[in-house]
Amino acid sequence: MKAIIIEDEKRAQIYLKGVINQVAPEIEVVAICDDLPSGVLAIRKFQPEMVFLDIEMPKYNGLEIVNFFGKDEIQFNIIFTTAYNQYAIQAFKTSALDYLLKPIDPEELKETMERYKQKQLTTFHKLQVAKLSIAHTERIAIPDGNNLIMIEVNEILYLKADSNYTDIHLTNGKKYTTSRILKNFEETLSSYSQFFRCHKSYIINILHTLKFSRVNGGTIVLKNDVEIPISIEKTDTFLKAFKKIPRF
Repeated sequence: MKAIIIEDEKRAQIYLKGVINQVAPEIEVVAICDDLPSGVLAIRKFQPEMVFLDIEMPKYNGLEIVNFFGKDEIQFNIIFTTAYNQYAIQAFKTSALDYLLKPIDPEELKETMERYKQKQLTTFHKLQVAKLSIAHTERIAIPDGNNLIMIEVNEILYLKADSNYTDIHLTNGKKYTTSRILKNFEETLSSYSQFFRCHKSYIINILHTLKFSRVNGGTIVLKNDVEIPISIEKTDTFLKAFKKIPRF
């Protein structure tokens, strides 16, 4: 059985490979990759039956593997290796995805391999569900004077630049103003695919989009009926996030 490890920490790579050799000698680790893009290339090259995939990696997180493969291409099984919090773990459980908490326990890996032998664990749909579930439960800390306000990522409706400040509008109608420029939030939220900078002054949560109008250069209407302008050069990219009904 061929396997690939995708993990950015060298010590974690060495440890995981050692544990695999110890408890599952039938697995041949054919490649160890430092990031998701190189892991994708290795998957296409070696066609493994199993991929051990870290979640927290620079630039791309592990769940973004769905952006590199079509639903019919993911024929391999994925076991996530993660130090994520309890909210993300619940997402994996709900999606029926398998995972190993760091530091990895050899006995847990052994049990995982036994489950693998009995049934296929991973599908494209399950990955998408887990990715969305984690987006619903992760939180970021917003500076507010001497305090930090903890906000669930998916409660963010949109963000608006206000000089050297940013207004954060939530789905419950609350608004927070923080001394961070919009560019800071664009970088922080870049790992969440639902956030889109549609204008120099706005970042929206696509999941809360209600409708789009090309009138007056382009406007996005969110679920609370707030109208957000969109730059002309961003329109095509925005519309690609939605499936359109074909004309016959």
